Amino acid sequence: MLNRRFGEIDASIIERIKLLSTEQLETLGEELLSFSDVYNLVNWLEENTNNS
Repeated sequence: MLNRRFGEIDASIIERIKLLSTEQLETLGEELLSFSDVYNLVNWLEENTNNS
């Protein structure tokens, strides 16, 4: 879904997403609808995970 919306996503971002819990993935799926670009995704990951 991310690739379709934003094009190819950097591998480091994909790896961070793979570490998300089921609950975090569900939340991300809902939030994705309001993201206008990949930077919104990166910001969401920064705010919602312990991985920097």
